[in-house]
Amino acid sequence: MKVLLVDDAAFVRMSLKEILDKTEYEFTYVEAATGADAVHLYKAHHPDVVIMDITMPEMNGVEAVEKIKEIDEHAKIIMCSSMGYQEKVVDAISAGAVDFIVKPYTADKIVHAIEKALKLT
Repeated sequence: MKVLLVDDAAFVRMSLKEILDKTEYEFTYVEAATGADAVHLYKAHHPDVVIMDITMPEMNGVEAVEKIKEIDEHAKIIMCSSMGYQEKVVDAISAGAVDFIVKPYTADKIVHAIEKALKLT
């Protein structure tokens, strides 16, 4: 299963990979540090699921979700943010995200969100 990890902090992307590598699923990763990179890499790699931060330079996560959904209306995008304000949740879901996880997140929350997005459960 191919996952696009999008966060401007490399340690967050590394942490997500460590969490996912401990699951029963086999993942391959594509990484982006900005929303603009995420859009470009989505076009190039067509991942099964995207895990994306909201707050990033160049293009925020909500804008990137909108652009990716223009490319693929069926894209499965899970938003992650430390800013779990109701407004951000609404913005992310309105833009087309399938789920929203507030940082700090647990491995169970990440895996459950992926399973839900891909209907693996």
